[in-house]
Amino acid sequence: MIRQAKAQRMLTHDQIWGALDRLAARAGLSPSGLAKRAGLDPTTFNKSKRVTSDGRERWPSTESIAKALTAAGSSIETFVKLIDDSPGDGRSVPLIGFALAEGTGYFDDQGFPSGKGWDEVALPTAEDGRTFALEISGDTLQPAYRDGDVILVSPGTPIRKGDRVVVKTRAGEVMVTTLMRRTAKALELQPLDAAQAARTLALGDVAWIARIVWASQ
Repeated sequence: MIRQAKAQRMLTHDQIWGALDRLAARAGLSPSGLAKRAGLDPTTFNKSKRVTSDGRERWPSTESIAKALTAAGSSIETFVKLIDDSPGDGRSVPLIGFALAEGTGYFDDQGFPSGKGWDEVALPTAEDGRTFALEISGDTLQPAYRDGDVILVSPGTPIRKGDRVVVKTRAGEVMVTTLMRRTAKALELQPLDAAQAARTLALGDVAWIARIVWASQ
């Protein structure tokens, strides 16, 4: 009698890292945000750390996965399900740290992501094909946004009075604020901290403005 060998299913490098990405997205975090919340080095789960400089695959340790599950409030059973899950309707979008957004070379003249240095993050929705994400660092935007939160920014979404927006000036300053009024010559902006005075920017001083369409909370 001939015995047929049953093909054993093996976990792949992409499956494990994909599950970690989806675990972070379920918690409303970027991979680096999840790593920080887990008490790990913020770069532990970054895409740049998943392959060595000589092209070898690098796998996350069982310890780092266990800490990530604790930080996300999930179980190993959930992680196993995430391994088999497809990304669904979610979409990976470019991600960069908020502090880096003031640097040069990360955006084109219209405020769309460009150049190197961008990571990726899976988020619940991304209607605009030019959508990108910024990861908040520090506590300067509290209580609206905390350290490790991710905001989804859509350059192609119409902006209305009262919307939260990201504004970059031609001088390089990047701010998260609320649009109160837009005229042919200026923007009137209200800081997230209501105790701070409103600010008016001449349109000639604005490089770009884009609406925040989603934020992890």
